Amino acid sequence: MMGAVLTERQKKWFATVQANLEKNTGKPLADWVAIMKACPETAPRAQAAWLKAEHGVGQNHAAQILDACRPADSLGWDEPEVLRAALWKDPASLALLEAVERVADGAEGVISGQRKGYTSFSRSVQFAAIRPLKGGRALLGLKLAPEASSRLSPSARRESWSERLTATIELEAADQVDAEIGRLFAQAADNG
Repeated sequence: MMGAVLTERQKKWFATVQANLEKNTGKPLADWVAIMKACPETAPRAQAAWLKAEHGVGQNHAAQILDACRPADSLGWDEPEVLRAALWKDPASLALLEAVERVADGAEGVISGQRKGYTSFSRSVQFAAIRPLKGGRALLGLKLAPEASSRLSPSARRESWSERLTATIELEAADQVDAEIGRLFAQAADNG
């Protein structure tokens, strides 16, 4: 199930974002990399906020610019195993991820992708994602209305995953990934 795999739709979308950087921002990528040398911020989120505030660069193009500014040895999309190992260090959180991956294996046409801050699940679009929480827990986001189950809550904060994932559930142990979570996951997959 693990891998940095994107759906065809996601591949086309990323290619479009990359192809339109200069058209949408007025500058080629090399110019943006040079501009970033003047950025007073060091954290990626703060750098992205600086790009938006100072230059009107949107989130997707900011991510493309910041990716180009990272050293070659930094964690990248082309190394999903490294990203996974760095993110899922806690054995209890990793057990939760593996339980959700077993549920995903039972859903037809599901593609899993590893990101720096979460693991995603997609069909044509992302319909679920999971990220570790402190204390061996994990947060599962689903493309569902929170009312679909009493176990779900509305997203309480803006996550780095897709804004379509409007319902979340905090998982504390792998045995909580039960038949109901399987049903909710399958329902969200049908939305993706």
